[in-house]
Amino acid sequence: MNILVYIALRLQSYYLIYPTETIISLEANTKGRKADLPSPPKTVSLPINFWDMDHFSTFIAQVQQSLQAKTFVKLSLGNYKGSEYELKNIYVKAVLIKRELKLSFTYRYKTRDITKNYSIAEGIAAVESQLDASGFRAATLFTTEENLSAQFSNKGDWFTKREKPTQLKAESHSHDKEKSRKLQATGKTYLQALRLTDAEGNVFKNAQDKWKQINHYIELLSSMLKELPSERPLQVVDMGAGKGYLTFALYDYLRHELNKEASVIGVEYRDDLVTLCNQIAADSSFTKLSFVQGTIEDYQPVGAIDVLIALHACDTATDDAIFKGIQHGAELIVVAPCCHKQIRREMEASKKQNELDFLLQHGIFLERQAEMVTDGLRALILEYHGYQTKVFQFVSDAHTPKNVLVVGVKKTITPERQQEIREKIRTNKSFFGIGYHHLERLTGLEG
Repeated sequence: MNILVYIALRLQSYYLIYPTETIISLEANTKGRKADLPSPPKTVSLPINFWDMDHFSTFIAQVQQSLQAKTFVKLSLGNYKGSEYELKNIYVKAVLIKRELKLSFTYRYKTRDITKNYSIAEGIAAVESQLDASGFRAATLFTTEENLSAQFSNKGDWFTKREKPTQLKAESHSHDKEKSRKLQATGKTYLQALRLTDAEGNVFKNAQDKWKQINHYIELLSSMLKELPSERPLQVVDMGAGKGYLTFALYDYLRHELNKEASVIGVEYRDDLVTLCNQIAADSSFTKLSFVQGTIEDYQPVGAIDVLIALHACDTATDDAIFKGIQHGAELIVVAPCCHKQIRREMEASKKQNELDFLLQHGIFLERQAEMVTDGLRALILEYHGYQTKVFQFVSDAHTPKNVLVVGVKKTITPERQQEIREKIRTNKSFFGIGYHHLERLTGLEG
């Protein structure tokens, strides 16, 4: 076909609607599909099979039209024949970044993913450039109205295929999808009383970090809480409850999400916070939640403890909390230690000469080493008393960017393993020049 006649017909097809029954396949190497043609009028929809319009150009036009009509769901490119090492697919979704709609490309390689964001125009141009005989030979556009596939055939031409839509609703354009929460903010009077939400359950802007932190704790504890005995009421103690953010959330989760019979006690030294939290609990009809005034060391629980939690108890107060849990046979002990002064003082005083002393000359390294040694010995002491321990790092709020969580789940232990642990504690204390560990002294393992 004469190239001038071909271009004239292509231009004409933007303004005239022809019978869709007639289909013409054009060779993939036809230069016409790369021609710079004017955009179609917004009032004109583009049927798939204009008799004088090749399928490739129609596919690209349909991608653009679906974005304009807000029917776009996603786009995938496959059957890669190019030279990019280990590249397999490209997945495209629409995202809203700083109030601007962009196309987010995930380049899927055999062992990694690379994500890049483009403007709409750049993204469509990138799709067009990737679809080629020597690139991606297949693409599927998913919209709320239809799924449209484009394939490059062995004969060297493009053809399209329409199918019913697999998704009838477009996905959210939020760049970071809202994470599923164990607790919802709506309908929680205690969250309003704690000044985390308004009356409609909307989390205040300045409370977003705290709300994420609360849900993160619940997320971490959820699987362990589900495994606790359900044939009897649970006794839960939160040592150093503070204003009770987690204490309230934990009670709510146990009682209303897991439907477990549970009594929760928050132990807090500051009397004004105890009064405030007890009033909020009463106003929320949380009849099995109460707060008592006192220190972790002095608190004496009535009966057994099933769950003991202590978050950010300073220095040896964490050891006092762990000891209470061990003493009263807690099924689950969870602590997030804060400060590690006792062991650091021991290490500073001894100035032990060993293979690591070159590190301990620097204050920041000494601080970090003291933290690891302190919590490592805590985990060993918990294990000695029959707890399966896990120590892992989690992300908290902006004021406490990183924390270590020490978790102990009650199991059993043999005398032989206990002897091994005692020897390991002794050896490591000697290596780091530690005279004693506070938790070791509390549990009678010193010596």
